Amino acid sequence: MFFVVGATAHFGRQAVDALLAAGQPVRALTRRPESAGLPAGAEVVVGDLTSEESLVQALSGVEAIFLVLPYQMDVAPLVAAARRTGVRRIVFLSSGAVVDGSATQPDVIAQYHRDVELAIEESGIEWTFLRLLFPAINSLTFAMQLAGGDVIRAAYGQASASVVHENDVAEVAAAVLPGGHAGKVYDLTGPASLTQVDQVAILGAALGRPLVFEELDDAPVRAQMANFMDPAFINALFDLMAATVGKPAQVNSVVEDLTGHAPRGYAEWVTDHLADFS
Repeated sequence: MFFVVGATAHFGRQAVDALLAAGQPVRALTRRPESAGLPAGAEVVVGDLTSEESLVQALSGVEAIFLVLPYQMDVAPLVAAARRTGVRRIVFLSSGAVVDGSATQPDVIAQYHRDVELAIEESGIEWTFLRLLFPAINSLTFAMQLAGGDVIRAAYGQASASVVHENDVAEVAAAVLPGGHAGKVYDLTGPASLTQVDQVAILGAALGRPLVFEELDDAPVRAQMANFMDPAFINALFDLMAATVGKPAQVNSVVEDLTGHAPRGYAEWVTDHLADFS
């Protein structure tokens, strides 16, 4: 039995589908099963990530966990429950911001994810880490602006990323959960390095709209977003973007090596999400 934490969120929801498509038994964790909207083939269980005892019940008979955590969620109750119930492996969706070999990470995003990685490593449970830096779903933020016209305003138009389709992340998770990848760290990339300007051009072509990217100074954008998000998180995210300006993003073969197919391109991601931009 494979257990998905974050089953109603991006990546976790797609992992449920990928595991079912591969004929694997899936148990999905949720706090609200009545509104989870999970497919009929998945076993849906109620659990609370802050309660070790509720997780012990949910993990009975589980071989491996795919772990997608909200930022700053404490992983200790889950790790303790996994040890008690004999879970054999954990596959954790971590961040590409993590720097290997460093106890002190460069920002709060990297530090949180490395702390989770360490907690899993120290548990004695077999582990595999999937590190993801810039998922394609980040550009869903563009959708909020399109209702007002054809101009996308954002900072760092020349920031580069090899954006990754969430379905590729899910299929990689489904490929490694059965085992054979103990102690491996996989950096996931898309098929090409794209700037934000490139992404807007691709989005415009798919929508049949003459979209234009308008560069914003980052300081007021950071200040505005800090009104409703953790300022340290916002600064870390923007610093990561700033560091990629003028530098092509890494592209590797990990997705193809693990799934047997080339990673989906950004144009395909846009096609899959046209309803979000309409």
